[in-house]
Amino acid sequence: MNQTMDPLSCALFLTVAFIIAGFAHSAWFRVPASRRLMIPLDGGAHFRGRRVFGDNKTVRGFVVMVPAAAASFAALFALLSRMSPSFAATLWPLTTSGYAALGAAAGLGFMLGELPNSFVKRQLDIAPGTAARSRLGGIVGFIIDRTDSILGMLVVVSLVTPTPWLTWVYGLLIGPGIHLAFSVLLYRLGVKPRRA
Repeated sequence: MNQTMDPLSCALFLTVAFIIAGFAHSAWFRVPASRRLMIPLDGGAHFRGRRVFGDNKTVRGFVVMVPAAAASFAALFALLSRMSPSFAATLWPLTTSGYAALGAAAGLGFMLGELPNSFVKRQLDIAPGTAARSRLGGIVGFIIDRTDSILGMLVVVSLVTPTPWLTWVYGLLIGPGIHLAFSVLLYRLGVKPRRA
């Protein structure tokens, strides 16, 4: 691991890069042509008589988040290298193209991170885009909905390149609020059926 790598710097980099990618994701969902890619990832398959992931997990999110994260990681690193080399030196020791590859992997991990939660919800008969009926289930579901993508992203980033454990801590403290803000944005854009 890079001796100068700072866990908070890495977490802030991930946060800002995903904010940028998140705006691209939200804008893509507003493009009418994106609806053509509302192809369910599970292809309509069932497990125990219930859908595997449901209609809300589609190809359309993947086709933008993976390249958007690749572009945002590379662009942000290039900008930081030019504007603040001392800050860039506290990040992963990668080239700009290495950051593009890391971003693509992180974007894929972010999207894949949602799938286990969707699978469990379908098995519990929680309809796509709805909350659990019980108060406790709703609270647990809310927390998982805000953290599953972040955990998926952190797992993949850590598999691709050594990542400080404190980056996980900071990411899980900062990320859920950002994730909630994008959920509200997608709700207001008419993409999601509920605010959170």
